[in-house]
Amino acid sequence: MSSTAPRADEQLDPAPAYALDPPLSREAIAKALGHIRELHEQERRPDEGLRERKKRITRQLISDTATWMFCERGFDRVRVAEIAAEVGVSEKTVFNYFPTKESLVFDQEADLVAGIREALTARGPGVSPTAAMVAFIERECAHLDALGPEFHPLFLAFGRMVEDTPALRAARQELSGKLVAVAREALAESAGLDPRDPEPAVAAQALISLWDIQFASRRRHIEGGVPTPGLREAVLGDTRRAARLLDTGLWSFNSVAQGATEPSGLREAGRAAEEARKQVVEALRQARAAWAQVRGCRGADGRRDRG
Repeated sequence: MSSTAPRADEQLDPAPAYALDPPLSREAIAKALGHIRELHEQERRPDEGLRERKKRITRQLISDTATWMFCERGFDRVRVAEIAAEVGVSEKTVFNYFPTKESLVFDQEADLVAGIREALTARGPGVSPTAAMVAFIERECAHLDALGPEFHPLFLAFGRMVEDTPALRAARQELSGKLVAVAREALAESAGLDPRDPEPAVAAQALISLWDIQFASRRRHIEGGVPTPGLREAVLGDTRRAARLLDTGLWSFNSVAQGATEPSGLREAGRAAEEARKQVVEALRQARAAWAQVRGCRGADGRRDRG
């Protein structure tokens, strides 16, 4: 359990700067959370029985309620017991679903880890890791246009809350590290490489940055007043732009940054990019051969055979 919640005798600071301003009415909050809950209740999962579905919806209700209360009053000003009372469950039930107070905020961690692993390992022939990651993000953003504008203030307050709360910043960084690790392992597995090789490591960092970009894009477009119909496409447009930059190996960015806008300069940049591509391909071939040899030298118990 988290120890971040203050004791009853502790003096609380004034309401945090990220608190909803102006505050939303209880009716507006209930409408926003009700809309989110409807989307979760409409979701159908083929491998999910009635009991599992009920548990999933209860878990989401706890998380949504906690997030609203944190955004309204501040993460450190809300006790888990208060969240339980608001939802109508016991405090023990809350901790059965969420092991820490921070996990009430980052409630999709397990789904994100599993989703990214599946997207990168189960991609079809000819589907690049970048394309697989973009497709995953597209699925995760499918609900954006279904959420009403009453959800936007909560989303903005959520982003500010995470940035202003040390415990949540640390939890976000830990989550990002887990996503990079699972992406690195998935890429190495599909390419037959050692997960410690530099290529899957840097590729994983780049791919997970696409997830961060779509989240930042949501905030930017909501702050800019983009209406709900069209928000999803605006966010995905930013994500696809970033993905195209990754797919070109950054050479196009470098050519613009260095002023290589003349045809001769672009041709030279293109030749340099092609030469770099050949070097990367050759390095990957050598790394894969080395990793295959290392794995072949391991015994049945996974330990290196020392002969």
